Amino acid sequence: MIRTEITGIGDPFILRVGDTYYMYATNAADGFRYYTSQNLTDWTDCGYCYKNSPWGEDSFWAPEVYERGGKYYLLYTARWKKNHSLRIGLAVADSPAGEFKDVTDGPLFDFGYAAIDATVLHDDDGKDYIYYSRDCSENVIDGVHTSQIYAAEISSDLRTFLTEPVLVSTPCKSWELLSGDEWRWNEGPYLVKHNGKYYMNFSVNCYASREYSVAYSVADKPLGPFIKADDNPILTFGEGDFSGPGHNAIFEGKDGKLYTAFHIHTHPEAPSGNRRACIGEVQFTNDGKMKIIV
Repeated sequence: MIRTEITGIGDPFILRVGDTYYMYATNAADGFRYYTSQNLTDWTDCGYCYKNSPWGEDSFWAPEVYERGGKYYLLYTARWKKNHSLRIGLAVADSPAGEFKDVTDGPLFDFGYAAIDATVLHDDDGKDYIYYSRDCSENVIDGVHTSQIYAAEISSDLRTFLTEPVLVSTPCKSWELLSGDEWRWNEGPYLVKHNGKYYMNFSVNCYASREYSVAYSVADKPLGPFIKADDNPILTFGEGDFSGPGHNAIFEGKDGKLYTAFHIHTHPEAPSGNRRACIGEVQFTNDGKMKIIV
């Protein structure tokens, strides 16, 4: 496992373009800074790739960047000036370095509830699917603030929902309920396809607790049903300063191997939003189990 020297960030996402790795993360109150590396160990802070949102006022979280037809698309979370509720935005640039500009003057979509942590799966049949978390700040079920993951087919330009969102994950297992009785989380989804199966990583428990962890579920179709694996969580707290590993995103390295970027707490004795980026290798066993090597 690689622990980068970049601290004060969360939700790292790495995009490889040629020989260069670009890391985007939750790292600024008014947008997103990005970093570059040639070897995943030495990183350069390159400044802002996105700023001056036309609709977001703060809480710039969980950026992900995708290449489509020579353009680069940034999915991100921010708080809407209109009603101070969390929403998902979409911006575009000609370069992975930005500067990214929003495709509209508002959020990508508004279903009347807070939504965060969007990610996209580009399937091998050419179809695209979006996954996001309906945020627990406004989603109260039987008196419990609950984050749940939804999914839908989306157009190739990532602007139009082609199906209604469906619920694909809700916290229900004992290892997802370690942050008390009033708040529960399934958030930070990321999808990868392996041997015809759809693997969805997601994070559980409170981000500011050592129990924040990564789990996975598996489906035969991109919209599920997803079944949570019996060996969960696959990335969780350990000895020393390995506290609160979460919000991971998978990428392919120059060596052809799969890796995932995730964060841990910078100060494990006082878990908070101050986090640092880590990188681990992703492997699959012969019986189809996912492993993150740390």
